[in-house]
Amino acid sequence: MNRRSGSSPRPDGSRRPASGRFAGPRHDDLRRTFPALAPREAPDGRFAATWWGNAWVEALEDTALDPARLARGKAYAGRGHVDAITVTPGRVVAYVHGTRPRPYRTEIRLRTLGDDGWERFLDEVAARPDHIAALLDKDVPHALGAVTGLLPAPGDLVPDCSCPDDGFPCKHAAALCYQSARLLDEDPFVLFLMRGRGEQEILAALTQRNAARSAAEKTAAAPAMATVPARTALAPHPGHVLPSLPPPFPAPAQPGRPPAYPPDPHAPDTPPASGRGYPRLAPLALDLLATEAAARAHAFLVTGHDPVAELTPWQDAVRLAAAHPGSGLTASTRALYRDLAYALDRTPTDLARAVAAWRQGGAAGLAVLEEPWDPPAGPFDRARPALLAADFPAFRPWRNRLSTRSLQLRLGRDGLWYGYESDADREDWWPRGTPDADPVGALTDLLGR
Repeated sequence: MNRRSGSSPRPDGSRRPASGRFAGPRHDDLRRTFPALAPREAPDGRFAATWWGNAWVEALEDTALDPARLARGKAYAGRGHVDAITVTPGRVVAYVHGTRPRPYRTEIRLRTLGDDGWERFLDEVAARPDHIAALLDKDVPHALGAVTGLLPAPGDLVPDCSCPDDGFPCKHAAALCYQSARLLDEDPFVLFLMRGRGEQEILAALTQRNAARSAAEKTAAAPAMATVPARTALAPHPGHVLPSLPPPFPAPAQPGRPPAYPPDPHAPDTPPASGRGYPRLAPLALDLLATEAAARAHAFLVTGHDPVAELTPWQDAVRLAAAHPGSGLTASTRALYRDLAYALDRTPTDLARAVAAWRQGGAAGLAVLEEPWDPPAGPFDRARPALLAADFPAFRPWRNRLSTRSLQLRLGRDGLWYGYESDADREDWWPRGTPDADPVGALTDLLGR
């Protein structure tokens, strides 16, 4: 490992803030300094909470030569031994306290993206409004992580420290890496700065691309139509025959896309976890509401029917959550599930199970999840012999359900069989597979997943 000499500690000797979350950074667009983070234990052994934060940690852990040094570095980070962290393009620097009174100057270096890599990244983000909304909500869709090698791979992070330890990395560099992951969790734009571009530069480039794309779409979509001068249409003299009005605009093929909502430090965010205070809207919530309004208006314009009007509040919440593009692991999706579940006095787990049922079969699939019923003789009675003939184990019947210890088939009122799975003997059933009119087909699809 390269060595540095002549490093000096911070003049004020400060080491940690009073609160658990880091304070707002002092920064220009290409330099951000974060005050020291408070001590924090990681009960599950993972310092990062997001997938990109864990990717950062794993990039260093996968090339570490001594697991013991990593463990000591994680302990240092957990006890708050890392002073203020400064991030600039290609470099993360901090003073780290060890066993000696004098802290060590520690840094982690990584390469920055070239102009071509940034152009590909920005084009990918601008092509999808949900990607822009996710970034503004401090979330990184998985698809963006693989676009240009934005996330570090094993060997990309190069540690350096003024301590005499020749480990790769030393415990001080490992502590800085673990503590930096907490910064990435809070704000993925820190990762973008490490790769070479600041938040304002990125947002300005995305705004320009979004404006150009919107202008091009409006120009392409504008239909030619006949016009009638207002003077002619409103002519009052007797005997004058008014010309026919031009036909209405044709309905567009698809609902319009909502605009990208810029971040506003004074704008409201999400409903407080305590349930007190007024409900507030984040950019993600605005994007969901605008997208939802456009889809419902388009459906009503084309069909004359609002597909949501007859749904109960619970069904509508499940439908909204099922339409959200994120996976259940992202911060924005967790917040959406939490807020919808709270509003209807349900748990996030209840909502997640209902979303799985909705994605399996829509409103009919949700009814299968929540409403056991007694089917008439016929398809249900023929299902067990058909399963036995196909060499599947014997299923025990209860109302509209056939179950083993870990597999279940439910007959819906629509005549389709819906597959469910559970851990053996747990009675914790989750929708799986594709509904099928044939119970053997539904079970085959379930087992093939």
